[in-house]
Amino acid sequence: MSYLTFEKSKLINLEQSLFKEILRTNRAGSYMSSSIIGCNTRKYHGLLVCPLPDFDMMRHVLLSSLDVTVVQHERAFNLGIHKYNGNHYEPKGHKYIRELEFDVIPRKVYRVGGVLLAVEEVLVAKQERVLVKYTLLEANSDTKLKLKPFLANRSVHELTHENMAANTKYSQASNGISIKMYPRIPRLYMQLSKTNEFVANPDWYRGIEYFKEERRGYHYKEDLYVPGYFEVDIKKGESVIFSASLEERNPDGFDTRFNKELERRIPRDSVYNNLLNSAQQFFVSKDDAITMVAGYHWYGERLRDTLISVPQLTEALGDEKLFASVLDSSASQITKNIKDKEKLNMVEADTPLWFFWTLQQCWGETCIEKLSKQYYSFLKLVIESYLKGRFNNVKVQDNGLIVINDAFQPLTWMNGVVDGIPVTPRNGACVEINALWYNALHLFLDLAKEKTKDAGFIKKVKEVAEKLESSYLDTFWNEKDSCLYDVVDGEYIDASIRPNQIFVTAFNYSPLSNEQKKDIIDVVKEQLLTPKGLRSLSPKNPNYKGVMEGIAHKREFGLHQGAVWPWLISFYAEGYLKLHKQSGISHIKRIADNFSDEMTNHCIGTLSEYYDGNPPQMGKGAVSMAWNVAGVLKILKLIEKYS
Repeated sequence: MSYLTFEKSKLINLEQSLFKEILRTNRAGSYMSSSIIGCNTRKYHGLLVCPLPDFDMMRHVLLSSLDVTVVQHERAFNLGIHKYNGNHYEPKGHKYIRELEFDVIPRKVYRVGGVLLAVEEVLVAKQERVLVKYTLLEANSDTKLKLKPFLANRSVHELTHENMAANTKYSQASNGISIKMYPRIPRLYMQLSKTNEFVANPDWYRGIEYFKEERRGYHYKEDLYVPGYFEVDIKKGESVIFSASLEERNPDGFDTRFNKELERRIPRDSVYNNLLNSAQQFFVSKDDAITMVAGYHWYGERLRDTLISVPQLTEALGDEKLFASVLDSSASQITKNIKDKEKLNMVEADTPLWFFWTLQQCWGETCIEKLSKQYYSFLKLVIESYLKGRFNNVKVQDNGLIVINDAFQPLTWMNGVVDGIPVTPRNGACVEINALWYNALHLFLDLAKEKTKDAGFIKKVKEVAEKLESSYLDTFWNEKDSCLYDVVDGEYIDASIRPNQIFVTAFNYSPLSNEQKKDIIDVVKEQLLTPKGLRSLSPKNPNYKGVMEGIAHKREFGLHQGAVWPWLISFYAEGYLKLHKQSGISHIKRIADNFSDEMTNHCIGTLSEYYDGNPPQMGKGAVSMAWNVAGVLKILKLIEKYS
């Protein structure tokens, strides 16, 4: 039996199966995603979802779904499932599913009378193409399959409806048809590996609903166009492959291509391999350029997320060139942002400083000594930009502390906004930004020891670092609670217990003593630690929100007021093990073990964006998030290191 297997009892229970999702990507920007039973519950779901750079750079749902009907003795059994008004599901094909397993790719097996049909789906790497393989495992008499494609042809952020602008005419293709419904949407080729008959039966299926969009407070009904259906004979032991692509393909090669795609996949036979599989999905290669997606389904590139995630993701994948490529791209992007104008407002006050930490995570042959030479001038530019007051909304005070001041734009990772106002305003000196600043200054000083031509600048940096040594503790140490304040702005002190103080216990350079680090870790362990990560606010705080639900504005208020973030726990684990060494392994291993059950929750084999602060810590938000996958991989690495 596969490591990830779902039995019939769980699949036919819609209260369970509709809340579990599948995500596969092609490493070039496209993905396929749905619930585990094939009923789309989001507008982001689809069998072929592709970026259209020649149109609007967004991903578009081209092929929403593909219903298969088994026909024997003129009796038809439709294995599809769609939700309509009034909690009505039609057809109810999920009741025929016998089992679902994830070995290499998802494989559903349907039982209809004497028919046993296996269905496997795969995206072709770096092609805008999906392959669906139907294998007739058992049959007592002649069997036909009818394949009915549901077309959306719209952005993932929108919904489509029956309209007169749609061109519903189709053209013949090899063993199939092609259709181009709108001028700026590419032609979609739908072909089979075997000779078949296409029966034109054009119709709009109206009022299909996506209940997860309804729960999120968005529009949730749409109409999908069905041009007709493919009818094909299939014999016991035979496989028929359906291909949907932006180019016409040779049907003779469908089987070979399908098998090659299987060979390149990582088996999902452990938690670690599931995380490796997810790690691959965040990297997008297009036209020799590599970018990183922060999460699925709706996130694009986010530089802060990239810098925090890329070291561990690439190390786990064993791809040193990928690490170097993303690092170089990030440096170029930061340089462009810094040099963009004479004086500018920062959008993220901490992101350039995360680059220093990312460098410290170097692995393999790519070591910090090598990269420090390559990036020395860049690191100098970053520090110089802070010290010279390059930014309107970020300043370095005389005591060496960085302070931020922006009424409309939250500049830290706690960046929720409602009606143009930051939900978690953190103007002033933030504890984690100044921990990053301290770490960056000391790393630079270490790398600059032999740079005699920069003696004047190095002296200035050293003076700031020395001031910061004492001012950090004077400003942030909370004697009453034996931990750190979160934000200090003049006379205003935010003593909320938040996870931002944990970073300073894990960083290579820290102004704290081991005793102070232990005090912080103890407070975080008591008030913020959960089985799925660290809460963003202590439950003892009156502003704490333990459950993330409702429309977007309501959810936004809780994201940093109690929601649990898995990526933070890797810094807790690192700080804890630096103090306790081998004696702390059992505690950290228990934390890692808590993520095992997440492999079968929300999105199979990966980690959600955030979790409820209250038990049982349900996964919410984006279904797969890069820095969370990286964080758990980091914990597994730390356990190995300290064992």
